[in-house]
Amino acid sequence: MPNPTAAMLVIGDEILSGRTRDANMYHLAGKLTAAGIDLREVRVVSDDREAIIAAVKALSETVDHVFTSGGIGPTHDDITADCIAAAFGAHIDVRADARAILAAHYAKTGTEMNAARLRMARIPDGAELIDNPVSAAPGFTLGNVHVMAGVPAIFQAMVESVLAGLSGGAPLVSETLRIDRGEGDIAGPLGALAAEFPTLSMGSYPFQQPDGRFGANVVIRGTDGALVREVRARLADVFAA
Repeated sequence: MPNPTAAMLVIGDEILSGRTRDANMYHLAGKLTAAGIDLREVRVVSDDREAIIAAVKALSETVDHVFTSGGIGPTHDDITADCIAAAFGAHIDVRADARAILAAHYAKTGTEMNAARLRMARIPDGAELIDNPVSAAPGFTLGNVHVMAGVPAIFQAMVESVLAGLSGGAPLVSETLRIDRGEGDIAGPLGALAAEFPTLSMGSYPFQQPDGRFGANVVIRGTDGALVREVRARLADVFAA
């Protein structure tokens, strides 16, 4: 049976403007690989309502799980929750369970529960809360979309909360072979192996050495570890001379 599939939607003008470097995609990709969930696509969209709604609809229809990051804070431009609700046709408002979590957190820290912070308790009807052990404000899951914060520490904690409740498949095994030859020499044998073993993913990632010579790291991926290692060994034998 094939592994479950996933996509990620990164939301925020700060990512597209280059002001912020996204670290969440790298973290999520590693976690999904280990869990046996295949990340098929990553999109980045601005803080634009129609763009977010369109992306959520498109991705949720093509993969098993969609993970979003960004746009669920207390400011006016945090519109992700409203957009997710609109994508699913769900009503959204302050929800008692989310409000109780925030109220307890702010009482403990001596922080005022003002109108801005209360915005983070707005949850679509039918959604399940995602635990946030870092700053308390919860994310949520609606349908197959998991909505999480953009701050890396909070995003990472929420990912752990979500993955604990998901069923994955076989973890992806990866083997790398460094070949100190140009891709023009590598392409033929690599292409033949790729055709012979279509269940494996094989990629060539070139580099240039300080002396100007070219080489490539060939990465072989698959869920059958023994097969991955066998194909790596065969490729190594080809270029052993």
